Amino acid sequence: MAHLKDRRSQNVEGDFYVDSSCIDCDTCRWLSPAIYSREGSQSAVYHQPASNEERKAALEALLACPTGSIGTREKPIDIQQVQQTFPLQVDENVYYCGYHSKKSFGAASYFIQRPGGNVLVDSPRFTPPLVKRLEAMGGVRYMYLTHRDDVADHQKFHNRFGCDRILHTQDITSATQDVEIQLTGNEPTALADDLLIIPQPGHSAGHTVLLYRGKYLFTGDHLAWSARLNQLYAFRNFCWDSWPRQIESMKALSGPTNNYAFEWVLPGHGRRFSASPETMRQQMQQCIQWMTSAA
Repeated sequence: MAHLKDRRSQNVEGDFYVDSSCIDCDTCRWLSPAIYSREGSQSAVYHQPASNEERKAALEALLACPTGSIGTREKPIDIQQVQQTFPLQVDENVYYCGYHSKKSFGAASYFIQRPGGNVLVDSPRFTPPLVKRLEAMGGVRYMYLTHRDDVADHQKFHNRFGCDRILHTQDITSATQDVEIQLTGNEPTALADDLLIIPQPGHSAGHTVLLYRGKYLFTGDHLAWSARLNQLYAFRNFCWDSWPRQIESMKALSGPTNNYAFEWVLPGHGRRFSASPETMRQQMQQCIQWMTSAA
């Protein structure tokens, strides 16, 4: 919970503010770019909401913040209305959960609503407003975990929904040793006709990505959009396993043999990106060239 006494001086005057507990996860800045910006090594409010739309976006960021670092001087009487908007629709039946967890350093989580059973991609914070909304949308059949870092409240979601959790054995830890579906090897696994899990080691030894309907690629910490570089990229400074292995994984993901024609990159960390399959292929090649030069 944010504290006014810890309000950063970089905030403009007004109702909304960011306090000094901010961990610079970037969530508020990509969720509500008209309100929040990066000042120093933390976020701050550079523009107070001037419309209902801007206020809604500012409150969405407040709710999503993993450390509760965003606050308001006045009690937001409309906060419950905004809570009811989560998960936010990204495209068709794909949703963004919000409610990031500090345990995952603020990683994003997604929800796929599908007739064959809903899928929760990585773990958001286990919080009653979100849980009730997920229940109303049909619950959770599978909880797909991209890698060891973004598991957060997986046990609580499993206990509530009875969902089968999915994680590669190379990323199993003492906290996830009871995961129901433990993947092995380096070959893609078809969970269903519309769900393909693709091993992509590098960031971690057991990192995988999920391709839904051949269109939506949920990438965890493997691949994301960089607003600073204006291109797809990977996290060179946060590669815990092998950068050369991650480059090879990226080549396999974009290679002509597999011919994956996805149109969305939906990461845990970093920003989302959507484009035509052709533009996406070009971006992937540019990303590989950048990764190679950064090796």
